[in-house]
Amino acid sequence: MAQFIELNLDQGADFSFDMTITNDDGTAKNVSGYTFASSMKKSYYSSNVAANLTSTIINSSNGLVRFAITAANNSTIKAGRYLFDIKQTDGSNNVTRIVEGLITVNPGITA
Repeated sequence: MAQFIELNLDQGADFSFDMTITNDDGTAKNVSGYTFASSMKKSYYSSNVAANLTSTIINSSNGLVRFAITAANNSTIKAGRYLFDIKQTDGSNNVTRIVEGLITVNPGITA
């Protein structure tokens, strides 16, 4: 089962969070050869993706991955609550949803 988290981001600002990917026993997973994908939508049934979070592997042997949205991409997202998830694909093309949750986009004032 995927881990549930809640995130807050400010509209029009750079946003990132780092996550350590772990094995079932809690130890850091070596994510060499893995890819990650993440999208956010207004609802489970929406066909429109509000944004995609980019992923960067920071330390593959210790499972450290950064997920981010740039200020330019974030400025076009309407304020409100969104659903998101993160899926990992291993070297054998096995896909696992590792995180699901809510992202609240706080409205900005300064352009």
